[in-house]
Amino acid sequence: MAARGTGRVSVLLPTYNERDNLPLVVWLLVRTFGDSGIDFEIIIIDDGSPDGTQEVARQLEKIYGSDKIPKFIPEFIRTQKEGNFDIVSGTRYKGNGGVYGWDLKRKLISRGANFLTQVLLRPGASDLTGSFRLYRKEVLEKLIEKCVSKGYVFQMEMIVRARQLGFTVGEVPISFVDRVYGESKLGGNEIISFLKGLLTLFATT
Repeated sequence: MAARGTGRVSVLLPTYNERDNLPLVVWLLVRTFGDSGIDFEIIIIDDGSPDGTQEVARQLEKIYGSDKIPKFIPEFIRTQKEGNFDIVSGTRYKGNGGVYGWDLKRKLISRGANFLTQVLLRPGASDLTGSFRLYRKEVLEKLIEKCVSKGYVFQMEMIVRARQLGFTVGEVPISFVDRVYGESKLGGNEIISFLKGLLTLFATT
């Protein structure tokens, strides 16, 4: 999510083969923002999905309009305003945060990745591999200019670079529930890429 200067919140949804999940996510977002009265837009960023995700996105645009997990979004916005944070990051590993629907292997991979990151980079945030975040628009633009990582490492680098640049980061405990349809795209190649990216950040930050 990116908080714009006008008070509107932009929700960025990167997708790849999410035709089954996308309608549910968009419906939940529309319902949540509608109940809270927050001005918002949804921006779907599809990476050339071969399963028809883009066509689903176009159909949703017709249903909800061209500018149109949700239960935590109002809390993210409230935390940002109260602490005047540049970034608010959801954390599964602090307070009453947690993960539901993952098997033991996935939990160990996520915990292990966060542990290695904490030891090597000392980022000052408890959950580096999650992507549920709220950014000030101008901060997001600056970080995208600075970050060079791809894949899962990108989320980690965003927080590390933010600390380097002196941006403030607040955290909100979240309950992460696994996808309803489809499978995780986390595989061996992504894990190797993550480790390489972690070592690169350790050597350069």
